Amino acid sequence: MHRYPTSTFCFHFRTLKAFTLLKKAAAFYNASASGGTIGGYRTVAMTQQQGTNEQVLLYSEIDGYPCRRGKVRDIYDLGDRLVIIATDRISAFDWVLPDGIPGKGRLLTALTRFWLEWLQVPHHLLSVDLCALPAAFQRPELEGRMMLVVKTSVIPIECVARGYLAGSGWKEYQQTGMVCGVALPAGLQEADRLPEPIFTPATKEQEGRHDQNISFAEMQRRIGSERAEELRQLTLQIYRRAAAYAEARGLILADTKLEFGCLPDGRLLLIDEVLTPDSSRFWAKETYAPGQSPPSFDKQYVRDWLESSGWDKHSPPPKLPPEVIAGTAARYRQAWQRLTGQPWA
Repeated sequence: MHRYPTSTFCFHFRTLKAFTLLKKAAAFYNASASGGTIGGYRTVAMTQQQGTNEQVLLYSEIDGYPCRRGKVRDIYDLGDRLVIIATDRISAFDWVLPDGIPGKGRLLTALTRFWLEWLQVPHHLLSVDLCALPAAFQRPELEGRMMLVVKTSVIPIECVARGYLAGSGWKEYQQTGMVCGVALPAGLQEADRLPEPIFTPATKEQEGRHDQNISFAEMQRRIGSERAEELRQLTLQIYRRAAAYAEARGLILADTKLEFGCLPDGRLLLIDEVLTPDSSRFWAKETYAPGQSPPSFDKQYVRDWLESSGWDKHSPPPKLPPEVIAGTAARYRQAWQRLTGQPWA
């Protein structure tokens, strides 16, 4: 019998320095902008950027409830349920950055809800209604950021589906001609479409270490053959459906990472964020060309700036320029608009 961690998320900062940096950044914004602590809930507001006064939430504090902080989400334990608050934090290279992206947490929550409703697969979401929460959580600052979910035993494997050769898959292919033990045709270029989608599991590492790609055989060894096959089939099914939906809207879903939890009776639930720009690689069909890394609707804009900034990736990261923050926020909004057909409010 395989046992899994009895929590819905296993997020970790690279080191304690990351959270210390986050707290310092929040304190800075509280002092220099309009943030403050309201009834145990700390809001952090930034100055106006490109016509928006939207507050940027770097972390939350709900008195009387223990909190685990991931790279983006704050998770509160209510016993048999969890409250997940999507902040505006953004991470890169295993560091949580000192700046937030306006509207990011609300958008990721809305997009996850959109996909869960569209997919119609068993999932952990119970409610996004603040009235379903204890009084301490019923604050307007949480509107649109909160998910009340079933607590599950997390499957300790990242379930990744790839339809295109990119990211760590491309790097592995260059070295071995395979991705996670799956042999691929010779002569493929970066961003090439694969003959068919492949399932490439990865470990869920702790203490800020990189998740490690593993073979399906290793996944079977870790969690059992029957469960591994069930997850592979479910992951590829979700990927194929979502990729077809995105393609009809002018987007390529190159790959996605899904997470699953297990109920006491053994049933699987789809958990965590689903098919968002943070967990998936979306490309615009009109600019797609194999042989290069296509622009994506995610934080790649931030990573590119950090790469060019001279940061050594070992010391605390630098503050992001306003234009990088605004450009990143715009990319998230574009992903929402193209996937849903609705303007982001």
